[in-house]
Amino acid sequence: MLQQETRCEVADNSGAKIAYVIRVYGGSTGTGRFTRRVANVGDRVFVSIKRALAGADVKPGDKHKAVVVRTTKATRRADGSYVKFDSNAVVLIQDDGNPKGTRIFGPVARELRDKNYMKIVSLASEVI
Repeated sequence: MLQQETRCEVADNSGAKIAYVIRVYGGSTGTGRFTRRVANVGDRVFVSIKRALAGADVKPGDKHKAVVVRTTKATRRADGSYVKFDSNAVVLIQDDGNPKGTRIFGPVARELRDKNYMKIVSLASEVI
């Protein structure tokens, strides 16, 4: 569950390492107590790059669209099971939804398949 001002790691080889969530595009808002827009796995966010590798195409201060691939908050699945990860992570994407990088590091959630991010799912080393 990512919200505005969340820092998360970037799980691709675009050169970015740490991203800062500026805006949540997808996601939902609670009607009772927690009315901030939050993003779960598969939702799009707008991020600012805080730390990047030297000489990479992505520089600190650049702004990109990204999709959430891992969250530390548990996500409930249709069969009643839950899945959660050790860190929050995003993958930088282009406007058409394809990733900027050519490799995805670490596991990604199976919910990305339902949200039609098939290129990210196919590049990932492990789908949980």
